[in-house]
Amino acid sequence: MPVFRNSTAALLAAVLCFPASRALAQQQEGPGACALPDSIAVEGHARISADQVRSDAELATGVALNFKSIQRAIRQLYATGNFSDVKVVCRVHDGPPILASIVVQVVERPILGDIEVVGADRVSGRTLKDKIELLIGRPIDAALVAKTKQRIDSIYEAAGFYLARVTVDTTVMGERSKVTFRVDEGRRLAVSGVNVLGLQSLAPADVVATMKTKPEGFLWFRKGEFDEDTFAGDLTERVPEFLARQGFIDGVVERDTLIVDRERGKGLVELSVREGPRYSIGAFEALGNRRFSSEEIQRLYPFQPQAISLTDRAKSLLRRRGPSLPPNTFDQSRWDDATRKVQTAYSNEGYIYARVRPIVDRDTTAGKHVANLRWEIEEGQPAIVNRVEIIGNDHTVESCIRNALLIVPGDVFNQDRLVRSYQNIANLGFFETPVPNPDTRPDSTGDVDIIFRVKEKQTGNVNFGASAGQGLGVGGFIGLQQPNLFGRCKSGSLNWNFGRFQNNFQLSYTDPQIRLSQVSGTVSAYRTQNRFQGIGGFSNFNGGFGQPIQTGMSLQLGFPVPQSPYTRLFLSYGLESVRYGSSGFLGDIRSQFTGSNIRSYVGATVGYDTRIDLPFASAGGQRTFTAQFNGLGGTSRFQRYSLDLSNFATLTQIGGSKPGSQPIKIVAGVKVRSGAVIGDAGAFRFTQQFNMGGVQFGEPLRGYPEFSITPDGFVPDASSNQQAFNNPGAAFFSSTAELGVRLNSSFYVNTFVDAGNVYRRVQQFDPSRLFRGAGIGLSTVTPLGPLGLDWAYGFDRIDNFGRKKPAWQLHFRLGGQSF
Repeated sequence: MPVFRNSTAALLAAVLCFPASRALAQQQEGPGACALPDSIAVEGHARISADQVRSDAELATGVALNFKSIQRAIRQLYATGNFSDVKVVCRVHDGPPILASIVVQVVERPILGDIEVVGADRVSGRTLKDKIELLIGRPIDAALVAKTKQRIDSIYEAAGFYLARVTVDTTVMGERSKVTFRVDEGRRLAVSGVNVLGLQSLAPADVVATMKTKPEGFLWFRKGEFDEDTFAGDLTERVPEFLARQGFIDGVVERDTLIVDRERGKGLVELSVREGPRYSIGAFEALGNRRFSSEEIQRLYPFQPQAISLTDRAKSLLRRRGPSLPPNTFDQSRWDDATRKVQTAYSNEGYIYARVRPIVDRDTTAGKHVANLRWEIEEGQPAIVNRVEIIGNDHTVESCIRNALLIVPGDVFNQDRLVRSYQNIANLGFFETPVPNPDTRPDSTGDVDIIFRVKEKQTGNVNFGASAGQGLGVGGFIGLQQPNLFGRCKSGSLNWNFGRFQNNFQLSYTDPQIRLSQVSGTVSAYRTQNRFQGIGGFSNFNGGFGQPIQTGMSLQLGFPVPQSPYTRLFLSYGLESVRYGSSGFLGDIRSQFTGSNIRSYVGATVGYDTRIDLPFASAGGQRTFTAQFNGLGGTSRFQRYSLDLSNFATLTQIGGSKPGSQPIKIVAGVKVRSGAVIGDAGAFRFTQQFNMGGVQFGEPLRGYPEFSITPDGFVPDASSNQQAFNNPGAAFFSSTAELGVRLNSSFYVNTFVDAGNVYRRVQQFDPSRLFRGAGIGLSTVTPLGPLGLDWAYGFDRIDNFGRKKPAWQLHFRLGGQSF
């Protein structure tokens, strides 16, 4: 019985379907019986009718069959997608007359009833199902199943899971079948090594160092996991940029290979790099500049001797030093940075449509390789700020936000003032962070509209509870803070701490725009009554320190300084009285301050503040100088001066490129504080002169106990020595250098070095005689304010016999206080 499949030999046999003797006889009489079948039958079908099979095959009786018609019939039946196997059989019936039947034998594909993906963990099942093209209710196509399996493999390879395995199971469920894709994800492919070939001048280790794809290491944090996107960034960005920084501006990665050892789960990366020639710096010129002179443009040219700033020096300590370069080597990254600075300089002057084209002309004549540089500048016309829109402030009034802006309608557009306005809005603390970047929208006249978008957040809080602290015992507290009263940027606070050893009350109110002017005002009133009992052992002498009672009020007005948007002048007046109870150490010296002890004072403060990302500043600086004059009535006449300087710089940042995300910033900071009291502070010497040590009562110096730093030096038993408290200085100096990681707006970790001292008289001021401390700290933001923990080592501590005895000290901070 001849059987016909989709092959040339089988189809030819359809015509020669008789025994040899009969075929030879019929070759003389005409075509064989199989070539002119008597009937066409269908076998193996259940879901598809026989008529439908014959129709799809386009086979009919009375029509001569040949090679092409049989081939077409088989192909068309497969094309319907209903069958997994098709055969065409010719059955010859003996006897006169000789008749033949064509039988089409089919095997129907099962109908797909359900699809399931099992074992997907690191890649979501939804992502995998999106790659499946199988349709439920249609016959299962084995080719599509294999294609889907390949697609799932590709997804895992792109994610770095080269060891993933995908198997397919088919389960019959009644008249339908279920297809299950089972995934064994394995683990990510680990990079065992990176080989860099083709280098002539550079070392392979320097190229690998600039890549993010690195081999696995011995320690746990060097997993060496292979990531397709990271590797693509190495090939297209980081390696070419590194070559260009070394003067090889024609350097390219010619070939990359990943050799996968599936048995060990390792991968070897091989790169073939062509350096090309190293270019040196040639001539430079700037064309088209009219707003800036050639001398001003020349100052922005990067390849000239320049002094290295302190920030650049700090950054160089954290960055890995690359290979040393020959003198006068062209650095593409410096050229690009300088181009951006020129573009920014034009933007700051309102020329936001200016175009600065950096041209690098390669001169290779006479065997040299020189890069001649040129800036081609099209300045255009300066843009004027047409409108400034603020969107999203549902609670905060617009005038309050506009008061923080340094760019207003009618100004010539300035990029720096736009960025600072954005930072000022974020510093208000009324909106969710990070605040979206402002939009600039040019209008038809060439001017520009600026749009700030904000999202309100809950700002006020009420807190109450219990507290316990050294020297103050167990107590309770009630607090109310609202930094955005009535949505008008006014702030108010009420704090009441009460208990057996304390009863402190403070009320303050601040208006940053009195009657919508640029004048700010703060009024505060307070009464503190603390009975210091046993501060680390102070109870050892006559019931502790005693019970001072302070009552006072203050009024402060702030004024803008013309031509200096970051500077304000504050004028203040205050009135305060103090008296001491009869118990404790303070009671023993009460006779020195009999009668009323009142001070009436005026003060002036000049403040300059450019910090951003408060409360954990990541850039900018602060300069504050305060002079206070006591003696407008009252019993005390003295002057008090203080100076506070700080600078912060972001050395590098990680992430934060996606909208709505916050980068992790590595920040360096330097702080310097100093103060002096001239005259006799009298009864106010304990609050107006300077104690140092710890972080709780006096000037902070971490690594040392409270009050332990005196004009006479370090007091080892300050916790039980009344002279430590009774020995404040008339001057102090302290400095701090820190390196921190700002994880987000609410969490900060840092290392620090402190140094400081207090002096009995201003004339004894000597910043070279300092006590040193160093340690680590962490801070977070709570409803009660910044909460911190510092662990510091005091290098210059001694014992009671004067012998060196450095030690660790633990400090707690809550806002400006510790507990």
